[in-house]
Amino acid sequence: MKKRVLISGASFAGLTLAYWLHKFGYLVTVVEFGKHLRTGGSPIDVRGEALNIAREMDILNLIKCNEFVHIDEVVDANDHTLATFAINSLPDYLGDIEIHRGDLLRIMYENILKDDVEIIFGDSIAALIQHEDRVEVSFEKGKQQSYDFVFGADGTHSIVRKLAFGAEEDFKKFLGVYFAFAKVDHIQTGRAKSTGIVYRELGKQAVIYQFKDAANAILLFRAPKLNWNYRDQLQPKRFLCDYFGGNSNWKIPQILEAMLNTSELYFDEACQIKMPSWTKGRVALLGDAAYAPSFFTGMGTSLAMQGAAILAKELQKNADYQIAFVNYNQRFRPFVESVQARVNHSLKIQLPETEEELQASITALSNHK
Repeated sequence: MKKRVLISGASFAGLTLAYWLHKFGYLVTVVEFGKHLRTGGSPIDVRGEALNIAREMDILNLIKCNEFVHIDEVVDANDHTLATFAINSLPDYLGDIEIHRGDLLRIMYENILKDDVEIIFGDSIAALIQHEDRVEVSFEKGKQQSYDFVFGADGTHSIVRKLAFGAEEDFKKFLGVYFAFAKVDHIQTGRAKSTGIVYRELGKQAVIYQFKDAANAILLFRAPKLNWNYRDQLQPKRFLCDYFGGNSNWKIPQILEAMLNTSELYFDEACQIKMPSWTKGRVALLGDAAYAPSFFTGMGTSLAMQGAAILAKELQKNADYQIAFVNYNQRFRPFVESVQARVNHSLKIQLPETEEELQASITALSNHK
């Protein structure tokens, strides 16, 4: 009899795991809280070993066909260009493929749909009860079901991690940064559609990414731990006013106005997830739920794909799932920790705290035109 598994989260980690487990003969169900694929967001990178995994999944050529090639500019407060560079020409990014987040999700989604993986949108896990031979799951909409394994691929604020391992605060390392994201299609930049524009000042950064027929803006700022209730949709807008209100530099007034008037503002803290183990009983975590590196490292997508492939292949190789889980923890942890360790360097470049750091970041980019 085929083993039944539940994956919480239909993003890169969850869809990659779904592909491999179905390939290996499991009956796979994916549950996604959103009502559809969350295709919004800015371009992301597929890097290193994740490219080999994409090749094995037979989606590498599709990824290459949708590669997003663009030029980034760093500007000053008056919109004068300080540095111009192509991200994939930088030493740390050579050979990588940049692609819009939504395009990669659609490629993965279509690739596993043909394999008849069940995907349930608009629902979430409400409770987990582990037994020696199964996991009993209750869903938000009332359904109850039994699975051989449950996998949490549901992001930094993972419900599976909370239910099976404990409170988020026990595993989260706050990086002292908050960020907000919104669409800003109406803001004119005077640049070609394939240009990303970056403005930096001490402890703050504003970005407009232009691609296809849309544009997204991001505001980032360093701050001590804020008394933030993520369920309060108005509170983040008050924070943005506190940190960017009255700032007339570059496009910040237009970006702030757009964020204050949108009903689809995304606001969160920059953090990493660090856990002593990514598995407990018949439950395992992967992707940001297990080892979020933060977007500053540029490795979230690649870690998600790599971890999913390693976990699935260990389950395929070992009849005893406990051995597979131990191997997953031991094999992948050194690489995860090396990636997470890069964040301090990235933060110093993207959110400099001194004039010396600010000038050094611009000079470094100027040398890689």
